[in-house]
Amino acid sequence: MLVYNDITPKKYIIYQNEPYEVIDSHVARTQQRKPQNQTKLKNLITGKIIPATFHASDKVPEADIELENIKYLYTAKGESWFCKEDDPSDRFSLKQTMLEGKEAFLKSNSIVEAIMFDEKIIGVKVPVKVDLLVKEAAMAVKGNTAQGGNKQVVLETGATINVPMFINEGDMLRINTETGTYTERVDKK
Repeated sequence: MLVYNDITPKKYIIYQNEPYEVIDSHVARTQQRKPQNQTKLKNLITGKIIPATFHASDKVPEADIELENIKYLYTAKGESWFCKEDDPSDRFSLKQTMLEGKEAFLKSNSIVEAIMFDEKIIGVKVPVKVDLLVKEAAMAVKGNTAQGGNKQVVLETGATINVPMFINEGDMLRINTETGTYTERVDKK
């Protein structure tokens, strides 16, 4: 059981009989009142974010969440296919919505973490940053910086993102999967 001030970000709790991840918390102590923990919770099944306040007398159970490595294979017809990391014959599919659009930044055979609750996969954790190769990039034209000096490129996974003008075809880029944005160019190895 977690007391009110132990409910901090990155913890998993059971709230209203469902598993939630604590996204944000702030313990507020106002004059003549008891302290309270004001939190934002993300439902691990529906993805909905809700505010919740816990008082000094409140206790909540910690959710029994397990993380298991799985291998991403491909996405087709609204489903993303995976297999066990060590057993390629044990294949299964998850709804594409479970990846929240992050499948655009996953290469085949990428290792991701399955979030499991009650022996059922309820979510997928994708690495925050991935390195991807630029497959198509328009040439930079002198004087073409009126739009802030950005252009669109196509990555090896088929995703299209905005990058600075100096990025060329064949460059390796580090992409933030949470925001879907370019972070830096990576040296080729």
